[in-house]
Amino acid sequence: MRHVSELDWRRLYRSRTGAVLGVCKGLAAFLDVPVAAVRAGVVLLTLSAGVWPVVAAYVIAGFCLKLEPALPPDSEAESDACNAYQTDRKAVLARLRDRAERLERRVRRLEDHVTSREFDFDRRLFRP
Repeated sequence: MRHVSELDWRRLYRSRTGAVLGVCKGLAAFLDVPVAAVRAGVVLLTLSAGVWPVVAAYVIAGFCLKLEPALPPDSEAESDACNAYQTDRKAVLARLRDRAERLERRVRRLEDHVTSREFDFDRRLFRP
């Protein structure tokens, strides 16, 4: 089993509770600094570099960064499933659809068996 160090699980995400797109709050969580410090840095960068380059970089970061998970993953398998969903949703949804269809077929077979005449006969025959 692989040991996950503290730096391995810390990834850069957009925050779900951020002010605009959650970029500053996500960056603050990643760097482990106060959000106010990151926002002040963005304001200083805006004053020195100009409004449009910083706004463009912010919007691009907002669309490129993944949204943080609602709950932190408990295992590496959950983390892999979350990353797979974020990268290729169609494939993950197709696998889920196939699994749901297999479960549906199993439930139908069980219902057919339980509601069949043979099941009722067996139940009456072997009733104590």
